[in-house]
Amino acid sequence: MRLRGVFSVLPTPFHDDGSLDLESLRRVADLYLSTGIDGVTVLGVTGEVARLDDHERKVVLETVIDQVRGRVPVIAGTSADALRKCIAYSRDARAAGAAAVMVSPPRMPKLHSEAIGGHYRALAGAVDIPIVIQDYPPVAGYHMEASLLARIAREVPSARTIKLEDPPTPLKTARILAQSTEIEVDVLGGLGGVFLLEELLAGAAGVMTGFAYPEILVAIVRAFKAGKVDEAANTFYRFVSLMRFEFQEGIGMAIRKEVLRRRGALTSAAIRAPGAAMDPSTMAALERQLAWIKDNGGAAWISA
Repeated sequence: MRLRGVFSVLPTPFHDDGSLDLESLRRVADLYLSTGIDGVTVLGVTGEVARLDDHERKVVLETVIDQVRGRVPVIAGTSADALRKCIAYSRDARAAGAAAVMVSPPRMPKLHSEAIGGHYRALAGAVDIPIVIQDYPPVAGYHMEASLLARIAREVPSARTIKLEDPPTPLKTARILAQSTEIEVDVLGGLGGVFLLEELLAGAAGVMTGFAYPEILVAIVRAFKAGKVDEAANTFYRFVSLMRFEFQEGIGMAIRKEVLRRRGALTSAAIRAPGAAMDPSTMAALERQLAWIKDNGGAAWISA
């Protein structure tokens, strides 16, 4: 399976009391699907997966798969420090109907490249499902060199999609692809889409991120793949400030949920503790950002 194009990482909606809001989860899935995305990812870092218990993980995944109804592939985050737990999560995802799993390296002291390669080889040997390697050092606690990612892709045929979130991502994308010429490797950008154009120019196959306006990402990727690079660039440059604003560390998920609430997908923009909620100054900055886009030719894109 080739995973190419735009894959939206879904948020996990909560009621104000912190309980799961499955109706909002269904609505946000439908909103993202309506924009023409190529797939969805659930149980990712920005899906607040670390704040879900195992039962909630199962419910969230099954709800999304039921709502998507096979219209696009569903990728499930199944990262775990313990290999047995990662395998168990991945088997559960496959049984539920996920098309692929997304896995970060395990966090462990003195992790080395052979241990990382062994983790993915063991997972591939235990579960017959495509694997997306998530290269995001702040979560994994380990910086994977381009040569290691290319080697894993060569050694583990089911792990030939890489979600690359280790800047400078365009340079690393080019290095991975240059070391993988004998096989088909797909690199997907992340990081809120803030380097999407440059990643595409470097050879990326698309993007996997949770930006609240996925239709913008779809427009950029489709234009680029159609050879309309200037059109893709113009769209990217118009909206990259909004991507940057939404991707702020610590507060970004609250911003994204607030925008999705305004778009009618979420009933509440609640974040589970210890996540940060929107403060008045950030709310005012969001208002200014959206107003500027509307006043500068982006009104047709911004519905909230």
